[in-house]
Amino acid sequence: MLPNGLQNPGAKSPISYSKVLVVEGESAFQFFKALLRHLRLLDEIEIRNSGGVNEFSIYLRLLLSTPGFDKVISLGIVRDGENDAHAQFQSICQNLQQVGLSVPRQPATLVSGTPNVSIFILPDCANPGMLETLCLQSVEQNPAMLCVEEYIQCLQQSDIVPGNLPKARLRALLASSPRPELLLGQAAHAGFWPWDSPVFDALKQFLLAL
Repeated sequence: MLPNGLQNPGAKSPISYSKVLVVEGESAFQFFKALLRHLRLLDEIEIRNSGGVNEFSIYLRLLLSTPGFDKVISLGIVRDGENDAHAQFQSICQNLQQVGLSVPRQPATLVSGTPNVSIFILPDCANPGMLETLCLQSVEQNPAMLCVEEYIQCLQQSDIVPGNLPKARLRALLASSPRPELLLGQAAHAGFWPWDSPVFDALKQFLLAL
């Protein structure tokens, strides 16, 4: 069982497991907690919330000084690709190099070291997007998605442009569910995202390989 408080950004509690997964934000933390439980890996991989992208370099140094890190054999890092997946990958690689950790040559590939390191850039290590993008792809056949797209089009026709379209689409979709109060991570625990969708295959392989 994961120690309490790890969902908080920059948690300083000692590391308990030999494999660590670093994600950004509490929604991502809860999403990956649900996915690891589905994969029966929750007792093998410890999830940590690094907070936002801008805090990552500071967080990485903090992680290295956290008691128990010397026992870590594998470190996985997950980040949203945003507008440029390659740029996000290169940014993480630079941070890893600055603290003396092994640097993967490409995403979703485990590089040997102390510890081994692997990076996954959402949604698929290649295209722009984020965790919300991946989740939306998994439910493309949900009838509510047609209504979501009509809603977005209605906003745009009225010159109303949401600040983040994937997040807006996802919130609109969840608002149509029997539990409209759920956030992305909470929806994962509630079984809203279909883990058997091929959309999640690459991400699951990344986690299984840690």
